Amino acid sequence: MVPKPQAPARPGTVGVIGLELRGETPAPKKQVYSWALWDWATQPFNTVILTFIFTALYLVSDSFLPPELAALDHESKAYEAAEAGLASGLGLGSTIAAFAILLLAPVLGQRADAAGRQKLWLGIGTGALIVCMFGLWFVEPVPSLFWLGVALISAGSVFGEIAAVNSNAMLIGIANPKTVGRISGLGWGFGYLGGIVALTIVVVLDTFDWFGMSTDNGLPFRLIAVGCAVWAIVFSIPIFLNVPEPSLGRPERKVGFFASYRLLVQDVIGLYRTPETRQTFWFLLASAVFRDGLSGVFAFGAVIAASVFGFEFQQLVIFGIAANLIAGVSTIIAGRFDDRFGPKRIILISLGAMIIAGLAVFFLADGGTMVFWIGGLILCAFVGPAQAASRSFLARVTPAGREGEIFGLYATTGRAASWMASGAWTILIALTAQTAFGILGIVIVLIAGFLLLLPVKTQAS
Repeated sequence: MVPKPQAPARPGTVGVIGLELRGETPAPKKQVYSWALWDWATQPFNTVILTFIFTALYLVSDSFLPPELAALDHESKAYEAAEAGLASGLGLGSTIAAFAILLLAPVLGQRADAAGRQKLWLGIGTGALIVCMFGLWFVEPVPSLFWLGVALISAGSVFGEIAAVNSNAMLIGIANPKTVGRISGLGWGFGYLGGIVALTIVVVLDTFDWFGMSTDNGLPFRLIAVGCAVWAIVFSIPIFLNVPEPSLGRPERKVGFFASYRLLVQDVIGLYRTPETRQTFWFLLASAVFRDGLSGVFAFGAVIAASVFGFEFQQLVIFGIAANLIAGVSTIIAGRFDDRFGPKRIILISLGAMIIAGLAVFFLADGGTMVFWIGGLILCAFVGPAQAASRSFLARVTPAGREGEIFGLYATTGRAASWMASGAWTILIALTAQTAFGILGIVIVLIAGFLLLLPVKTQAS
C-alpha cells in the first residue's frame, strides 16, 4: 500500500515533522511488529552498553587508569579523583554528543521529511550505530584507548538519535487515529523487553563464568559490544523489508542545509507570538529541561551505582533488569490516573519524588548499597510516568489541527536541551573530583524543569 502524501504545511505553523495518519484502514500486523522490532534491536546499545555494563563496569573502571593510579588504595583521595576523571570524561563525551545531536538531528530529520527519505536516513543512522558498537571491540583496557571508547559511545548516541527521528516518523505510515497510541506503546514495550532480555543473557554468561573464556584484555565486555551489534543487525532487518515510507515528501519544506536552521527558528518564534499557542511554547521549554533530567537518570545511574556505591557486575545487571521492569509497570499504572487527576499533577508528583530520591541518594551515599537500591529504583519508577504524562499534557495545550506539527517540535526541543544534565554532571564532578556530586547535577536539572512547569496552564490561552 502506498502511503498518502502529507498535506502542505500552513503558512506560519510549526511544520517540523507533521503526523499524517494513514486513514482508518489498520496496517498489517507484519508491518506493525516489524516497526516495533527496531526498538528491540537498538535498545541493547542504551541498556547494555551506555547504561549498565560497558561504560559503568568497564570504561570508567580502573582498567583505564595508569598502573600507578590503579594500584592505589581505592579509599584514597588520589584514586577517587582519578576515577572521577574517567566519569567526567564520559560526561564530556555525552555533552559533545548532545550538542552534535542539537546541530544535526533537527536538520537531518527535516530534510528527510521534506524528501520522503526517512527509511534511507534510518538505515544510515542504524548502520553507523552498529559500526560504533563493533568498534568497541578495539577498546582494550589501556589508558590510551579510553578516549576511543568515549568517542565511539558518543558517536553511537548521535547516530542512534538520528535513526530514532526517522523510526518515529515511519510510525506515520502504519498508524491511524485509533491505533497510534497502541502501536507507539508497543514500540516502547519492545524496547523495555529487548533491554531486559539482553541484560538477562549477560547475567547467564556471567553465572557460567563466560564458559571458561579468558577475562584478560576486557574480553567479556568487548564481546558484549559485538553481541549488541549483531543483535541490532538481526532484529533491525524487518523494518527495512516490511514498513513503508511514511510520506511522499513535503516539497514546500525543501530548503538548504543552513536555511533549515532559519526555518526552525521561525517555527519557534511563530509559536510564541501566537496567543493560542503561547502556553504550548512554555510547556515545550519546561519539558525540554525536565526530560533531559529524566534522560540523565538512566544515562548516569549505573555509573553512580558502580563508582559511588561499589556495585559489582552481577549486582548492576540485576539492578538494570529491576529498573526496566519497574519503569515499564509504573508507566502503565500511572496512565490510569492521567485522565482522572490531569497530566500536570502526574508530572509534578513524579519530578518531586525524583528530586527527593536523588537528594537522598546523594546525602545518604555513605549508607551503602541499600541506599541506591531504594533511591535508584524510586527514581526509575517515576521516569516513565513523567515521560508518558508529558505527551498527554502537550496534547491538552495544543490547538486543534496542529497536533502533529507541535509534537514534531516537541521532539526537536527535547534535543535542544539534551546537553544540560550531562553538562551539569561533568562540571560538578570536575569541580569536586567526586563522582557522587554528579547526582546533584541531575537533580538541579530536574528542579529547573519542575519550576518551569509550575506556571504553565493546562489549556492553551
